[in-house]
Amino acid sequence: MNTYHRSIRSFRDIAQSGVDVKRPIVTLFSGGLDSSYLLYRLVQAGATEVHALTVGVGGDEQPEQIQQIADQLGVRLHQIDARSAFVEEFVQPAIAAHGVYLDTHPVSSSLSRALMARTAVQVARNLDAGMILHTANRSQNTLRRLNGALDQLGFQGPFGTPYDLDPVDREMKIKELRAVGLDEMAERSASRDSNLWCREFESGVLDDPEDHAVPESYYRWSASRGAPDAEDLEVAFRAGTPVAVNGSELPLVEIVELLNRTVGAHGLGRYTGLEHLASGIKVLEVREMPAAWLLLASRRHLETAVLDAEALREKIHVEQVWVREALEGRWFGGLRAACQAFITELVAPVTGSVRWRLAGSRTSTVSIAAADPKYVRNREDWEQESIREELSQLGGAANDENGSGQW
Repeated sequence: MNTYHRSIRSFRDIAQSGVDVKRPIVTLFSGGLDSSYLLYRLVQAGATEVHALTVGVGGDEQPEQIQQIADQLGVRLHQIDARSAFVEEFVQPAIAAHGVYLDTHPVSSSLSRALMARTAVQVARNLDAGMILHTANRSQNTLRRLNGALDQLGFQGPFGTPYDLDPVDREMKIKELRAVGLDEMAERSASRDSNLWCREFESGVLDDPEDHAVPESYYRWSASRGAPDAEDLEVAFRAGTPVAVNGSELPLVEIVELLNRTVGAHGLGRYTGLEHLASGIKVLEVREMPAAWLLLASRRHLETAVLDAEALREKIHVEQVWVREALEGRWFGGLRAACQAFITELVAPVTGSVRWRLAGSRTSTVSIAAADPKYVRNREDWEQESIREELSQLGGAANDENGSGQW
């Protein structure tokens, strides 16, 4: 019986893993340059049952193009529509937990990677696959997120990415894929990752933080279409979860899709900044996230309206523990689950609505209405009532001590 080398970090590791290449191999497949080249290398190495897995999470997937690449390379393609599972099982908890990394941007690929890993394990077990591969490299946090999730999920065969220790020059990959008829790979000018919650861009023309200009064509939801008229938009929450837009109750996946279009039309929800790698090095990433921006801001407004300051302070602390666990590929671990349980209990009273006036850079809230608020709606009336209550509790002692009531 062969002894598995659990970690795949190079193309040599695949050959030396102890897994028969005639046995099914599952690879996460995006249709991009790296994942297409991996399929090519596996086929060239004699693998006869390569299963390319695409987990659809509402991003920029192009099913026809992905199918064409798989057919041309002679591998079997599995395209799974996981949009509802992604939003309900991963985005919804992230909304409640205010999944924002270091007060800069909403976490996104940390959520989708956990779902992709879980789906890969399910498919691999159904096929009795001996290996799960992905194509993250060491300049991407995705590497440890996928590996961490695959480990926590208990996949027994080897898994990992050959690009960790064995990167292949971009031009070499393009040249070899062109030789088998895949010419379109040369057109990729940046690495992209997208889902319903966020679209991300990095590398290529965005490599240098000191000199980068994001092509407008990269944006989809917030692409420039001229200045739209200002409009009001109301989002309602129940127990910390978005449930309606402008009075119409919708599934969360439809709310996210609607807000990406509506909020993005006003040019809102863009972010450019530095991402921290495990080594401490920083890399530039660009994000587009209109729905995430508005939903997280709205829920925080309602939390502030109904929670005591001390409870909110503790929640903010736990939120960052939750974020760290998700970022480090420990989504399926006990600590994130414990944080989620605390958060779920705390946001139970977060019910109400927030109405926004969307007007580009002048966007602002015009109504924050909680079902059980701690705010006051008229300060002067509250001050007078507060004074009357305090004097009543004192039993008139202040007047008795002052005698005539004069200074």
